[in-house]
Amino acid sequence: MKILLAAVNAKYIHSNLAVYCLRAYAKKQHPASNITISEYTINQPFDEILMDIYKQAPDVLCLSCYLWNVTEVGQLIQEIPKILPDTKIWLGGPEVSYNAREVLEKYPMAEGIMRGEGEETFAELVAYYEGRGAAELINIQGITFREKEKQIAATPFRQIMDLSKVPFVYGGDIENFKNRIIYYETSRGCPFSCSYCLSSIDKCLRFRNLELVKKELQFFIDHEVPQVKFVDRTFNCKHDHAMAIWNYIKEHDKGITNFHFEVAADLLNEEEIELIRSLRPGLIQLEIGIQSTNKQTIKEINVP
Repeated sequence: MKILLAAVNAKYIHSNLAVYCLRAYAKKQHPASNITISEYTINQPFDEILMDIYKQAPDVLCLSCYLWNVTEVGQLIQEIPKILPDTKIWLGGPEVSYNAREVLEKYPMAEGIMRGEGEETFAELVAYYEGRGAAELINIQGITFREKEKQIAATPFRQIMDLSKVPFVYGGDIENFKNRIIYYETSRGCPFSCSYCLSSIDKCLRFRNLELVKKELQFFIDHEVPQVKFVDRTFNCKHDHAMAIWNYIKEHDKGITNFHFEVAADLLNEEEIELIRSLRPGLIQLEIGIQSTNKQTIKEINVP
């Protein structure tokens, strides 16, 4: 049984953290499973992507769906069955998690969708297809799928997992990310409720164990990774967490690695600003989004 996790990124220098997390967690549960990853870009010729998937001939193909690649993924969903008629196609990611039924109605050739946080769901799907897990898909939480009668069914959303249980994905593969951006997360969820954003749907903000984070930060520093980009939705939403990380990279800085954070400017306090001022120039960079300067707009979209 060959399972392929495929990602179509916006640029070559990007990588898809999600598919690496899915594989790392599933391999921890099922070490003998044959799970591979292929990353492409939206700038590649479509036929080139299609041919590469065809050559790999996976039994199960899982496609990661985001705003920037949903058009290309839609094309793949329609073409793959023509050349790999027995391959089961599964989708996942924010672009399909919250309108899963509509997506399956649009793409009848897709088998199902993993909704929301995917590590545990994917691991159970691997076991199902390998014949040593759930006897039926209806017993796997967090999916929308086609039953044998082709009717669309959905199981309940899965309870959120402990983020510290997700294995560190870069330990043995760091060389594969040379000349590419390293993405890393220490929290999931968002504390805000902006009405236009999918992140506001998930109210379950939680954090990776700080001692674990420090070990992983040291790995990046020791391997002289040029840049680590945190994907935490609002990195500084928890003061103690942000301060601990900023202090750690300050104390262990070797003058090479840059750390990128997405922060909310209005949450920065004097202690944080003072620490930031003390950092080596170039050690960190902050991405600060301004939703609007119009007070009425801010009120209507529920920005705090």
